[in-house]
Amino acid sequence: MVRFFVVFMGVLSGLFWFEISKFGETWLVVPFTDALAQFSAWIIKLFDDDVLSHGKIIQSTANGFAVSIERGCNGIEAVIILIAALAAFPSTWKQKLIGFGIGFFAIQALNLVRIISLFYMGQWSMTWFEWFHLYLWQALIIIDALVVWLLWLRWISRGRRRGPPPAPPMAPAAATG
Repeated sequence: MVRFFVVFMGVLSGLFWFEISKFGETWLVVPFTDALAQFSAWIIKLFDDDVLSHGKIIQSTANGFAVSIERGCNGIEAVIILIAALAAFPSTWKQKLIGFGIGFFAIQALNLVRIISLFYMGQWSMTWFEWFHLYLWQALIIIDALVVWLLWLRWISRGRRRGPPPAPPMAPAAATG
């Protein structure tokens, strides 16, 4: 338990430091957030032509309302928490990579739902937009990372319980006469 905590906190601290560093901001956060805004706008355009994106901003061309995807709204923090938990738990690298791949896509899929829902909610009611943005969606994204990690733990524990396949039974020795 102590090992898990120390590794978890170390990886978490290191990745958060990287995220807020100038290098991390320039080479990871800004390009990822811009791509997330473009992808969100692309999904919205499948149903609504009145949208455009520029940088980290998604804007309605019908009424001018816009959302800006800021730090903390791009899902990177939840992914960092998941990576730290995966790294801290004893498992193989293959299991960790599978957990990261599935977790990254689960977190970002929910985050796309979050961004698109907030884009439309802000056009409907700023009171509800603020409440959903600050309270509900923040918690749901972190809970998503936790649920992915718990499901991953269950998956790897099943593999450990099964263990190696049993050896085939030995055939009786033939009597020689």
